[in-house]
Amino acid sequence: MADWSWSQMVSRPPSAHEGLVWSNRDKRTLLDKMLGLLDILAIKVPFYFVADAYYAAGKMVNGLLKQGNHLLTRVKSNAVAYAPAPQKKGRRKKGRPKTYGKKIKLTSLLANVKSMQQIASPVYGERNVTLRYRVCDLLWRPAGRLVRFVAVMHPTRGSCILMCTDTSLNAVDIIRLYGLRFKIECSFKQAVRQIGSFAYHFWMMDMIPLRYRNGNQYLHRKSADYRSRVKRKIRAYHAFIQAGVVAQGLLQYLAVVAPKLVWEQFGSWLRTIRPGIPPSEFVVANALRQTLPEFLLAPTKGDSLTKFIAERQDTQNMRIFRLAS
Repeated sequence: MADWSWSQMVSRPPSAHEGLVWSNRDKRTLLDKMLGLLDILAIKVPFYFVADAYYAAGKMVNGLLKQGNHLLTRVKSNAVAYAPAPQKKGRRKKGRPKTYGKKIKLTSLLANVKSMQQIASPVYGERNVTLRYRVCDLLWRPAGRLVRFVAVMHPTRGSCILMCTDTSLNAVDIIRLYGLRFKIECSFKQAVRQIGSFAYHFWMMDMIPLRYRNGNQYLHRKSADYRSRVKRKIRAYHAFIQAGVVAQGLLQYLAVVAPKLVWEQFGSWLRTIRPGIPPSEFVVANALRQTLPEFLLAPTKGDSLTKFIAERQDTQNMRIFRLAS
């Protein structure tokens, strides 16, 4: 594990499923677009791509392996795999030797729970939780190769079957890495409820509306002016989301670097304040909100951006500015 990093990606980022097709020659699927996004990142060290069951596909496996990376994902409950074909002794028959042996339903790995191995849960945040698991290396047709399956039984969350193309990675690390994927859900929650990163309600009046679930919008037959305006709207979407990502990153940075100062400026009370625990994005945002008027109105602040913002605030009607003054 020392020579590997792990990549936790959003399952379907806006640039991957924006629903616009600019050329009738563009045959890329969401899997192709995701592989393209990974290439743009230009990660120099090998990594594990941790994703949901949508990305458990041969195209994703082959694309990652080609770059020296690995896929770690959950597989669907109806997935099947195959045992390697037994090597027959004696005179070899003509033709290609058989590759796939007995067909195995992956849900069968969850049978006979008592025979499964037990471990203390390696998932972050879980204490006093015991997991049961079973490991099995089988041939998977979409990948055309041997992969590692880990059937996991959680006492309260149910069961799932994980798959990793790296057969040298042990089951505990596979479970731990897949558990890290759910941290992104916490980030989504804060991005939606606290930052508003996905509250982009921009609209182009001339854009042709589509019915719900009507598929992609094909633009290769539209005028150059229409295509240009649609591109401008999409750029506004992306810029808005990127600004939200930057704002969220700054809140998390301040929470880690200056937690004491944040709590001092919070100006409220929380029953869950605990020493050594960084404040949430909500707490940091509230602390910044409380200190913003003082920062803008301080006479020592002489930079142009501060003056630009302060001069355009109605300090007489805004209560928080009256308190600061």
